[in-house]
Amino acid sequence: MSTVREATIEDLEAITEIYNEAVLHTVATFDTKPKATKDQKVWFMNHDATHPILVAEQDGVIIGWASLSNYSDRCAYSATAEVSLYVRKEHRGRGIGRKLLRAILEEGQRRGLHTIIARITEGNAASIRLFASEKFERVGTMKEVGRKFGRLLDVLIMQRVFNDQTN
Repeated sequence: MSTVREATIEDLEAITEIYNEAVLHTVATFDTKPKATKDQKVWFMNHDATHPILVAEQDGVIIGWASLSNYSDRCAYSATAEVSLYVRKEHRGRGIGRKLLRAILEEGQRRGLHTIIARITEGNAASIRLFASEKFERVGTMKEVGRKFGRLLDVLIMQRVFNDQTN
C-alpha cells in the first residue's frame, strides 16, 4: 500500500531518477537529456507554499511524484499552475498516478489555486483518460511543438477549473 506525502529535499534523488526514466524512454517530457540531482535542486526550491511537490512512497521507496509549478511569472497568472506527474515504470497501471493526481489537486485547491493546466503529449491515452476522469477538459492542441525520438509531436492542453460545480 502506498502513501502520499509532501516531498522533502531528501526525496530529490528519487524524484530525479523517476524523471530521468521518463526523459530517456517516454515522450511524457520534452527534456531529451537526463538531469543531475544538483541541477534539479533549483527546480525543487522554486516550489513554494502554493506550489507543492508530493511523493508516493511504498515500503520506504519513492515510486512516483506530482508537482504544481508556476504556470507563468506574470502576476495575473498567480492562481494558475501546471501539473506534472510521473510514476516509476514498474508501478504504472496500479492506481498510483490517480492517487497522486487526486492528492495534488486537493492540495492545489486548498492552497488557493483556481486553474490547473496539464500538457499531455499526443498518443498518451492513459494520461488523457486519467486527467479526464479528474474533471480536466481538453482546451486545445499545440501542433508539432516538440521533436523527440525522431518524431514531431503535438501536445494536448487540458484544464481543470476549481469552482462550486467541479469540487
